[in-house]
Amino acid sequence: MAGRDLRALFSTNDRQVEAGEAFTDRHGQWQVVQAALAEHLARIAEPGFDVEDLEAPRTNILNFHGVGGIGKTTLSRTLEAALADTGRRPARWGEPSWPARPVLLPVRIDLARSAGTDFERVLLTIRLALAGHLGRPLPAFDIALRRYWDHQHPGESLEEYLTRGGLAGRFGKALPQQMQAALGDVAQALMLPGSIGGAVGQLTGALTQALRERRQTVKALAGCARLADLLEAEPDVDALSYYPHLLAWELAQLPADKAVVPVVLLDTFEDTGSRTHRDLERLLQRLVWLMPGAFFIVTGRGRLQWADPALEGQLDFTGPAAWPGLAAHTVPGPRTTGTTSGRQILIGDFSPEDCGDYLARRLVRDDEPLIGAELRAVITERSHGLPLYLDLAVMRFLELRRAGRTPTPADFEADFPALITRTLADLTSDERHILRSVSLFDAFDLELATRAAGLTHQAAAARLVERPLIRTDPFALWPHHLHALIRATLRTADDATDDRWTNADWTAAASRALDALGKQWQAAPGPDRRLLVGCLRQGLALARDHRLDLGWLTDAAQAYTDDYVWEPLPLPDTDAPATPADALAELLATLARRQHEHRSRTVERLTAVLDTGLLPADLTETALYFRAKAHRDLGDTAASRTGMQQVAASGGRYASDAARGLAHLARAAGDFPTALATARTLGWAGRGSRVLGDIRFAHGDMTAASAAYSAARAEAERHGNTGEQAITQAHLALATAFTDPARAEGEIAYAEQLLAGLDQRATTFTVQIADLVRIAGRGGAEFGDRTNLLRTEISSSGITAAALLLDLAVAFHHAAREENEAVQETCDQLADLTRGGDYGYYLEAVHYLAGLAPAASTVRWAEDPGAVRDRWQGLVASRRQEL
Repeated sequence: MAGRDLRALFSTNDRQVEAGEAFTDRHGQWQVVQAALAEHLARIAEPGFDVEDLEAPRTNILNFHGVGGIGKTTLSRTLEAALADTGRRPARWGEPSWPARPVLLPVRIDLARSAGTDFERVLLTIRLALAGHLGRPLPAFDIALRRYWDHQHPGESLEEYLTRGGLAGRFGKALPQQMQAALGDVAQALMLPGSIGGAVGQLTGALTQALRERRQTVKALAGCARLADLLEAEPDVDALSYYPHLLAWELAQLPADKAVVPVVLLDTFEDTGSRTHRDLERLLQRLVWLMPGAFFIVTGRGRLQWADPALEGQLDFTGPAAWPGLAAHTVPGPRTTGTTSGRQILIGDFSPEDCGDYLARRLVRDDEPLIGAELRAVITERSHGLPLYLDLAVMRFLELRRAGRTPTPADFEADFPALITRTLADLTSDERHILRSVSLFDAFDLELATRAAGLTHQAAAARLVERPLIRTDPFALWPHHLHALIRATLRTADDATDDRWTNADWTAAASRALDALGKQWQAAPGPDRRLLVGCLRQGLALARDHRLDLGWLTDAAQAYTDDYVWEPLPLPDTDAPATPADALAELLATLARRQHEHRSRTVERLTAVLDTGLLPADLTETALYFRAKAHRDLGDTAASRTGMQQVAASGGRYASDAARGLAHLARAAGDFPTALATARTLGWAGRGSRVLGDIRFAHGDMTAASAAYSAARAEAERHGNTGEQAITQAHLALATAFTDPARAEGEIAYAEQLLAGLDQRATTFTVQIADLVRIAGRGGAEFGDRTNLLRTEISSSGITAAALLLDLAVAFHHAAREENEAVQETCDQLADLTRGGDYGYYLEAVHYLAGLAPAASTVRWAEDPGAVRDRWQGLVASRRQEL
């Protein structure tokens, strides 16, 4: 369906441009309407249905709500046309599913303030639509309405009012004549003089008395039990709001072949008032309640709150028992359809395909889209599916053409301030303040929103999160987030509203937001890795964007590195860090990315961060330590030792880790007595048990190594350190794989389970190598294929220790199969890897596996070398026996 877009049409001199008011599908909403109407028609057709039942729950309403500019009014207009069956129903919607009788009569009413619609006009609009369709009076309602009119509009005829207000042009002038006919019929039935038929007061008095006396002459109206009461009531607006009951009763009296069901579409419902001023909303709710045979489709920015018991006293009919379809909260659904929860339907954003379709059909020249495909794609991406953005982009496109320019993608990189104005239009002052505050967050809860806004109460935040511009995921760490396009526009556009924020206001709000995140993390009852990472991600972005001090971020960064989990921190890259927050973000991003980059790249990035001099002392120590680790992984033991010694000498947070690093370096250098002596001094802080396990493993003592690794894992479990648990379990699986393949299968499975939520590349390699050791001597081609694949991955990582460990596993495999030539090839590879003098013990261990004597030993074993040789040879002998 498309009409004429006059605003676009009058924005260009090019008469060949066809400016269409494009409507994009919304097929899902049409299906919801069809289902709800079919259900409604079936209900009112039941024998027990009674329009005078004022206590039955009401299900005759459907509420479409969504953020400003999402297309609610366009949907309302399209539904009106589709229900009227004027031939303007979108082709993809198909034919309706309801029966031909009763006839559906759509009546669309715009409640926008600019339309000047009050309750009187709402009720007149419905009656006028019925007058044009039925062509007959509805006496009970018409007489009451005429009495009200003469009382409230003395000297002004209804016909004059309808003509002046434009309603006569829309619906015709049948209503005044039908009302006069109703008065004449009643006067005749009461045998009153013809002159009294024009004196409404006398006639209604006589009618009321006749109804009270149950005279046969007014039998036709006597069935309306509450007519006499309404005619006796003061004819004011409050009484008028109960007249829909008379209208519902009259419609129920129509014969089957004349039956009609009004479908009233109330658009821009948000303009009926506020949470504290619900006068018009109260009258409209009475209309819906008192006309259970009619169906109402409401479109507005918010959910209808009629099912909330707390509104008792503000509205007449409240609670879930009264409005069962409005009781459940809506849940956002697919972008193109929305999801219905009861009768509250959240209208979703356009899909990318719908955005492109909208832009292609909105402006056409010579049957071709005026906006090119490349530009349509750019606008679609920036719109985040919001139709208002598409509309504003079309107007910018025409404006650029009017200025003699050819629009380019760069022209649409700027935001539209009108988005802010439209978004803030119906929010209270506190809600606008909180909206700007929460635009600083990726996601938030009521506590964060309130603290960031600097308020002392959560009421405004609680109101705001009910708005459709706030999306909610109850299972997220922080359940609420702002619509992406609105958030970006609030933060970057030139805000021309009266209560716009200055740069100082934004900085102050960012400082409050950062402080709120820190307080939430620090208040956690125990270690909460998910909360830590979430606070770090948001906090670092705030500190970087607004040049804030690090504060609690320093402690959070240390907590992040302590667990060796390495969740990704998707922060924007900074070419040249300019603030401590920039440097910290780059530091943490580097530590996370090192699991997916060559260690040489890790060294480069950490060196660049250190060279800025922006990190405080304790974070400088962190960068130094992990650079030293990367150097060790690359086999650059001299640089690693220098870094580890510097960190260990500082006595800071990483002194124990650096001492462990020095023990590893001593082991790499073949100085096992020094490594062993250092290991015994490390304790839990330096992961002493794991280091002892590594030393025993190198000596071929898998029983002692397994015991040490088990002790290390138990320590990690007691301290709640999942990353360390995974590391020690991987090493335990490796040691076990040499001695007990059956048990190793379970240990490997447990290691994989611990690694499932972590990002530890080196540890993953250890587990994969353990599985190769488990099947060593078997496997044949499978062993070789897996080895080659793993060797490629290890080479791309730059982790030398993993390459050495893989060669040890391969040598064990060939030794078990007595493939001496293949063992010698592995020895040659190891000789290349250890040519620098480090990790020579791997080469000697491989010689021992094959029963060979090393050419010249450079290793200072912690015990008799013969015992070491016997253990490695014993492992091979045991495997051969198993085979």
